[in-house]
Amino acid sequence: MQALRIHAHGGPEVLQVDDIPRPEPKAGEVLVRVLAASINHLDLWVRRGMPGFPVPFPRILGCDGTGEIAALGAGVSGLSVGQRVVLEPGYSSGSSPEDLAGNDHLAADYSIRGEHGDGFDVEYVALPARYVFPLPAGVDPVRAAAVPLVFLTAWGMLVTRANVREGETVLVIAGTSGVGSAGIQIARQRGARVIATAGSARKLDLARELGAHEVVDHSREGWDKEVKKLTGGRGVDVVFEHVGPATWDASVRCMARCGRLVTCGGTTGPKVSLLLPHVFIKNLTFMGSTMGPRSALPEIFAHVAAGRFRPVVDRVMPLSAAREAHELLETRQVAGKIVLVPGAS
Repeated sequence: MQALRIHAHGGPEVLQVDDIPRPEPKAGEVLVRVLAASINHLDLWVRRGMPGFPVPFPRILGCDGTGEIAALGAGVSGLSVGQRVVLEPGYSSGSSPEDLAGNDHLAADYSIRGEHGDGFDVEYVALPARYVFPLPAGVDPVRAAAVPLVFLTAWGMLVTRANVREGETVLVIAGTSGVGSAGIQIARQRGARVIATAGSARKLDLARELGAHEVVDHSREGWDKEVKKLTGGRGVDVVFEHVGPATWDASVRCMARCGRLVTCGGTTGPKVSLLLPHVFIKNLTFMGSTMGPRSALPEIFAHVAAGRFRPVVDRVMPLSAAREAHELLETRQVAGKIVLVPGAS
């Protein structure tokens, strides 16, 4: 079978589609034929290499996706061959205090497919049955592959961490990225007023389509002043931040008194600055967030099935075109997600 692997860190040129043996499911596992797997910024970071994070080679990339059960290992019940399923991006022991409390994403041994272990950019994958669940009827598996990682991350940020409430104003930075597009929809579903930023007319239009009440072009100087104007000078209750240095200072200036900023990463770099008087005089709160509880995934997919959440797929490409796909995401030519299809030509 084919698998997208890296044998060293570097640019898109290090991506290789290799022929490797098809796995067999062990007891308690299922063998899944992967129907689609989406690309996330995490794939780029793993490919490039992250300081202090050693990656054993070769490594199969791919954080999330969908598939069809091809075989059941001994002892697996409640699933059947031919059933379409969602592949969960996170995994852990299941026995830690955090797992037992429903906060598996906070467990010390929490891991993400494609980062801490092999991922889903492959034709077949064997994994414990508890990390798949049925894809709701009527949901397209290719589009659904764009859901798990970004919607779970956005859910963790807005629901689990920031606890966005009805009537609040939420600023979603880079609202047409994978996680940003999920953020707009989750904030809207929570009853918030949503202001989204984007960097082009096409992306601003998409942010509106996804439910943003107002949009702001973050490529323009002083865009934070426009956000403040939209809020009558007050600022926003919650900033949904994941870009980092390129937008950070302006994001902080957009915060209302007692505002909260929640971040899941920094696609433009790891270092930002804060003026402490600004923080304590305005009683600001800054929160980090990594992923979200796996218990939220069935609820997220129920919203997808009902049409309330829409996965944003920029384009679908064969696994063999992974290098081009990484280049497109890296150069910000993507609105939403790129989905790879194993076996396609």
